[in-house]
Amino acid sequence: MKRTTHAARAAALAGAVALVLTACSGDADDTTDDGAEADPGTSDSSPLIIGSLLPVTGSLAFLGPPEVAGVDLAIQEINEAGGVNGVDVEIVHTDSGDAENMAVAIGSVDDMLSQGVHVIIGAASSSVTYGVIDTIVEAEVVQFSPANTSPGLSGYSDYYFRTAPPDSVQGNALGNLIAGDGHERVGILVFNDDYGTGLRAVVEETLVGEGVEVTYGTVGANEEFAPKQNNYEAEVQAVLATDPDAIALIAFEETAVIVPQLVQAGFDTSNLYFTDGNTANYPDLDAGVLEGAKGTIPGAFPSDEFQERLLAVDSGLTEYSYSAESYDAVILSALAAAKGGQNDAQTVQANLHAVSGADGGEECSTYADCIELIDAGEEIMYVGQAGVGPFNADNDPSSAFVGIYVYDAENTITWTEAIFGEIS
Repeated sequence: MKRTTHAARAAALAGAVALVLTACSGDADDTTDDGAEADPGTSDSSPLIIGSLLPVTGSLAFLGPPEVAGVDLAIQEINEAGGVNGVDVEIVHTDSGDAENMAVAIGSVDDMLSQGVHVIIGAASSSVTYGVIDTIVEAEVVQFSPANTSPGLSGYSDYYFRTAPPDSVQGNALGNLIAGDGHERVGILVFNDDYGTGLRAVVEETLVGEGVEVTYGTVGANEEFAPKQNNYEAEVQAVLATDPDAIALIAFEETAVIVPQLVQAGFDTSNLYFTDGNTANYPDLDAGVLEGAKGTIPGAFPSDEFQERLLAVDSGLTEYSYSAESYDAVILSALAAAKGGQNDAQTVQANLHAVSGADGGEECSTYADCIELIDAGEEIMYVGQAGVGPFNADNDPSSAFVGIYVYDAENTITWTEAIFGEIS
């Protein structure tokens, strides 16, 4: 399916709000039988090896299935189109766990590096990435996250890329959403996590800039809560004592504990606002408890056609967060290797900017179509499922969409609109 240009997509979102902002090799020692070093690009023996470091367990496990499906779909389509440099791509799936159990991610990275992966897709959590990124990039393996949003990861390494925009985009979108809904006094319940505190800073700055008073959870107030507590009554009472008319709740699985306690304390939970870490379906909560609440998730909403392709890979999918970003990360990595003519991490790293369209080029939206242009000697601009722009100097997408979601009576999220943002 032919995708429209970034400009056309932005124009098509007539209700979208434009945000212009100033802003989440490890090759094995390959040798031939006689001891000579093998050419990493030889098509008869050296596949591009992709590893995934995505949450199978832990507080972000709900993001794992759509992200893994995105990876598997991309690899399936790449191999159906002839692979990369004539060889099928190989995949090594591992578990990232979460930041509370870093041993999981550390062990997974060690395992992947021992198997000679060239690109690692993940982690989903910025905090997990901070715990393993140095090991990955020092091995000169490409780390390519579909979901990291921490501003501190912008430009972290020449070997670190992401298809998710930094929190400067999502935080600004969420702050403007809350202010645009007419709220004047906003409390922020945020957990003490790199993801949470980084996003909170942008939300607070945006709210204050819009003339909204932030009553609780401000930077420097030391009002963050510890992750994975069994009870949050003290925090709930503290934020409600400031009489907010809305609360931004920035957390992960803690959300399922905090929401009932807010209800019990008498807060109108239709005035809750979530971020990508907790904007998910909550079927186990009392029906209607979240009706009218809103959340943000970076990325374009997956089209029906793309969802059907994902369901063919994993028929059990019920959510699609970061599936497009995961898919695009794999496609871009394969295109970079193909453009450079070799299946190794250094070639992928050196060509990712070019295939993303950072230097211009003819637009293409499928791996097969892009490969045809590369084989013809053309420069390309891959226009992917996530709707992000070419990489900038910090290896971040130069533009991106943030989706706005609203909860229904079944505590299920529905996409309502997209906000387009550019990062300079």
